[in-house]
Amino acid sequence: MVDDFEDDDDEDDVDVEDGYDDDDADEPTIPCPYCKRPIHEDAERCPHCEQYISEEDSPPKGKPWWVVVGVFVCLYIVFHWIVNIW
Repeated sequence: MVDDFEDDDDEDDVDVEDGYDDDDADEPTIPCPYCKRPIHEDAERCPHCEQYISEEDSPPKGKPWWVVVGVFVCLYIVFHWIVNIW
């Protein structure tokens, strides 16, 4: 009986060191604006320094502190007004 063991190296082309497929080697690269290491042209963030390439790809930032303080002041005024009416 002959074992039908096939070497499936074609399916596991991921390089252990950098995590990229060998098939991606022909894609164009550009230098990261932060760490200057080569990254894929269509990457949203650098895999090395993990910075977002453009502002539109980055996650939304939190509200400014003055908006949060303003909301709490307004809520305090409304609460105080309601309590004084009763």
